[in-house]
Amino acid sequence: MDTNIARRNFMGRLAAVLGYASLAPLGLSAQRRGRQEAAAAVKSALDKKADYDKFTKLANNENPYGPSEAVMKAMTDAWKYANRYGYPDGGIVEAIAELHKVKPENVVLGCGSSEILKIVDDAFLPDHKLVVGVDPTYETVYRYATNSKAKAIALPLTKTYDADMKAIIHATKLNARDVGLVYICNPNNPTGRIVPKDEIKLLLDSIPPDVPVFIDEAYHHFVDDSNYESSVKYILEGRKVIVARTFSKIAALAGMRLGYAVAPVEIIDMLKPLVVSYNVNAVVKYGGAASLKDIAHEAKMKQLNKQIRDRTTNELKAMGFEVIPSQTNFFMVNVKKDVAQVGEEFQKKGILVGRKFPPMNEWLRVSVGTDDEMNRFMKAFKEVFPAEKTTQSKA
Repeated sequence: MDTNIARRNFMGRLAAVLGYASLAPLGLSAQRRGRQEAAAAVKSALDKKADYDKFTKLANNENPYGPSEAVMKAMTDAWKYANRYGYPDGGIVEAIAELHKVKPENVVLGCGSSEILKIVDDAFLPDHKLVVGVDPTYETVYRYATNSKAKAIALPLTKTYDADMKAIIHATKLNARDVGLVYICNPNNPTGRIVPKDEIKLLLDSIPPDVPVFIDEAYHHFVDDSNYESSVKYILEGRKVIVARTFSKIAALAGMRLGYAVAPVEIIDMLKPLVVSYNVNAVVKYGGAASLKDIAHEAKMKQLNKQIRDRTTNELKAMGFEVIPSQTNFFMVNVKKDVAQVGEEFQKKGILVGRKFPPMNEWLRVSVGTDDEMNRFMKAFKEVFPAEKTTQSKA
């Protein structure tokens, strides 16, 4: 049974916050089509060019620079434990606990943050009908909700592409008995927008305290907006908050699969039985622990990302294209054409870009690559959109 997403449109804005039953349901087929199109694009690229490494890969929000030397050394040294199930583990749980000033029992590891998203759904949705969030966002929580036969109230973004926190609060309160989870991706994927700290506080202060709030902070490390802060502090206050983090982005360990959740002990105790036994490999545990200590490399990645992202988006705006201000290692640009078709054009030029994120079907998500990669992207962009080369932005 597919998860049904109840999405408001502009005509039905009021209806959306009056209860999910009054809303027109929308299945996840559109989101799945977007993922299938992305997979098909990669397969097509591989069919046409034998060497995948020749492509400029700006589709999956990966760190183009790879892990730091310290992380690589730690993982290389850990290969001697490849014949052991899970210990020694490089002290990864203790390192995470120290970072967040919590106890080790407040932490659970996942095979990437994707496993964290799944087990949170498994823990909180079987006895409930609803997860409340926005659309578009990182829809994996909605997709995993299918396993629990849950539905989602997925509220559209505001005109500034932000999460409508008042609408989320309203929908949660009106359907409180059926809500098993409120999900916030902060910063949001695919828009790159943050939920300001005062709005997170407003959410937690306004909804029933027994409703768990799941905050995905996968792109936390790239943010430099002073209105943003991690929500781990609410766990220390005893709130029913779960924060997910990943080593896939700034630490450049996407292919190694390591993520974690920080939450109150009673929630962690619910999550631990749901993880796959020995779910995290020995090598990445050591790499993750090393990356937490490599503060200089993290700062360098953040600086490079901001510098190249801002330069690229400023150039796109100067050409007359609307770009959503981003606090992440990706951005969205309105190409005024179907993204699937535009993606095919870029693929022909050796560049893989982001998939479609309904209902933002004309907004292209672009991961921030290296300086050379973004130069190649801009060259291709001007070839795909030649008429706009000299158009100056009015913004």
